[in-house]
This record gives sequence, structure tokens and C-alpha cells, in this order.
Amino acid sequence: MFIDVAKIKIASGKGGDGKVSFHREKYVASGGPDGGDGGRGGSVIFQVDDNLSTLLDFRYKKKYVAANGENGMAKRMKGKDGANLVIRVPRGTIIRDRKTGQVIQDLSSDEPFIVAKGGNGGWGNTHFATPTRQTPRFAKPGQPGVEMEITLELKLLADVGLVGFPNVGKSTLLSVVSAARPKIANYHFTTLIPNLGVVRVGEEQSFVMADIPGIIEGAAEGAGLGHDFLRHIDRCRLLLHLVDAAGSEGRDPLEDVKTINTELAGYSEFLASRPQIIVANKTDLLGDAREPVEALRKYAEEHGFGFLELSAATGQGIKELIHKTWEELQELPPVFTYEPEFVQTEEIVTERDITVEKVEDYYVVGGAWIEKIMGSVNTDDYESRLYMDRMLKNAGVYERLEAMGVQEGDPVVIGDLEFEYVH
Repeated sequence: MFIDVAKIKIASGKGGDGKVSFHREKYVASGGPDGGDGGRGGSVIFQVDDNLSTLLDFRYKKKYVAANGENGMAKRMKGKDGANLVIRVPRGTIIRDRKTGQVIQDLSSDEPFIVAKGGNGGWGNTHFATPTRQTPRFAKPGQPGVEMEITLELKLLADVGLVGFPNVGKSTLLSVVSAARPKIANYHFTTLIPNLGVVRVGEEQSFVMADIPGIIEGAAEGAGLGHDFLRHIDRCRLLLHLVDAAGSEGRDPLEDVKTINTELAGYSEFLASRPQIIVANKTDLLGDAREPVEALRKYAEEHGFGFLELSAATGQGIKELIHKTWEELQELPPVFTYEPEFVQTEEIVTERDITVEKVEDYYVVGGAWIEKIMGSVNTDDYESRLYMDRMLKNAGVYERLEAMGVQEGDPVVIGDLEFEYVH
């Protein structure tokens, strides 16, 4: 089954917590703090795998989570880092942020890409020892990982894309010029999935050609199969527009060309502006009737397109097509790749993240900044409480409480703790 779009959730691992520990050894009275740091959480990494050609694996599994880092241990032992999670995808897969639709990364190269970094491990209490604070009874918690909802979208990497109505000979042409063996039959939508073939021009000269399901009128609005697979020619440097010049199905060849180009423009102006060669196929069925071919040639000249005529079934004109295509490609830029648009911003915790509200008789202080501070405080330790008091005062929490009318002895809830307010 060919799947080219998948929506999944990913989450990197949380960093391990720092350890509060003190050295214990026989005959050593005051060994001092020896709490180790927490390990780093595992990252979520995407890696191109050329053995894959579809996103089928993501149809059944929707959530991917990397391992958490281990907590720090005594004797200054650092916790083990969480294992990275490597997700393998076909070449040409684009990662988008599901909420904004912005491109996070175009996976067209062999370089692995970290989509979600693991959280850093917290410091053990060893880091907080000073000449005046020799027994710190607090440590830092590990930082949380990153959770994201993303969309994976496969856009095949091909130099040349074959476009045209169903049954005009695209699959036959691909089978003739390459080693690809697409299904070929005399009915519409024989091609249900995109097919790729490598076309050899010389010993060290080749290009990749993509055959997609036939486009019909209304494809840009979702009719037929072409709409789902037009994305696979988004990257193509050159379009070969095949048309049944013999009108063997009773259609007007020139109108077919106009209809397809209208659908391309309806899907993407960027795609419609791509260089194009009109290829009049099935000329072996024309006999002496040259009017359809000349009408197509005139249309191509008027619109600045290239023009060739051939018969994929008999092989007539195939060599000319291959060399003409190769010559055109030499003048065109490389296969298009998408530049990243999405910027993963770390949450910046400031005073503006603090909320102060009165709920009945209680003054409740909350917000991301408060959670971060309270997570690093050991309320059983006097020096740790002094640190909390200093941070709250510098952040203006007390000033805001007093502006709201807090009085001596009023209950104040900060994080998960309840205090009586003291001036």
C-alpha cells in the first residue's frame, strides 16, 4: 500500500533529576555533597532510508517517544543518558509542524536531523556547595522533553515528471526508457501509485523520471487520483506532458493539453510555471493525418514549450526524447528542496509568566516561571527557602500580592505549597 502523508506525535525524553546526596564513609565525619547530575533525555531523530518508498509504517503507529534520562546517583555518579529514537523515512519526506503547516525539514540528504532535542539533566547538589553553604539539600530537576504534532509528507525526488490524462502512454514510456516495470493496461487509472525510473543517457549520465496517476478535469479540486499525487511532481525540474495525439478515446488532443495545464495551475502556480515539453504520443495511429500534431506544435511554440512527437509503443522518437530531455536538464537548476520555515522556540520564562489571582480567601500564585522555581526548591532546607524567597521578591511577586491587598497572615498558595503571608 502506498501512503504518502502521515500525522504523528513525537516526544523527546525528559532529563533525569539531579541527586541530593552526601558522602558517607567510615572515619569521614563530614564528607560533603556528592549528588550526581541527571542524564540527558533522548532526542527524536529522523534519518533517510533508501530502502523505504512509502510512509506505510506510520499508518498504524501514531506516537513516537524517546527514552528519559536516568536520575543522578550518589558518589557524583551521573545518570545514564536516555537513548535517542531514530525514525527512518523515505528520501524526499518533508516534516511539517501540524499546527502551522510550516516546513521543519526537507529530508532529501543523508544527514540525520534532530526534530526534538531531549531535555538536559538536572544538576546534583554537588554544584551548589559554596564556602558558606557546605551542605546544600537541594538539586535541580531535569528539563522536560519536547512534544510536537507533525505531518510527514512524501514528495518524490525526480528530475522529470510525466503528466497527462489517463491512458495516454505514460507508463508505457517509463517502461521503455528505464528499467521500471509499472503496470500497463488499456483502462483508466491502471497506475494507482507513483512510479520512478532511472533513464540512462550515457555511462555516467542519467536522470530520474516519475510517472504519476493520470490527471483528469477537476483534479486540482480533488477529482480522480491525480490530486493526491500531484505533490510528487512538485520538485520536478522538467515536465513531459504526454498527449494522445491520435485521439484514440474520442478526445481532442489540444483540449486535453489545455485542460491539464489548467489543472496544474489550479494546484500550484509554481508547478504550472515549470519548464515543459509537449510530447505527442501514439503518432503511429495517425496515418497521414498531421493536423492534430501540427495543432499541438503550434500551441507549444505559442507558450514557449518544447515539442516532440513519438510512439512509445513502437519506440519511434524515443532516443530523440531522451537526448532532448537531457539537454533541457543541463540548463535547469537542481531538484527543488524546501527551506525550513519553522523555528523551534524554547519557552522563555519571565515575570510575565507569573499569574497572581485571588480565589475566595486564598491568593494563588502560578505560571511557568513559578513551576520552574518551585521544582528546584527543597522546602525542608533553610538555605533553599532563602533562595526561593529571594527569587520571588526579585520577580516582583510580593509587590503584586501587596497591590492586590494581601494582609499579614493571609493564606498564599505558590505552586503546590501553602504559606501564611508575612511582611
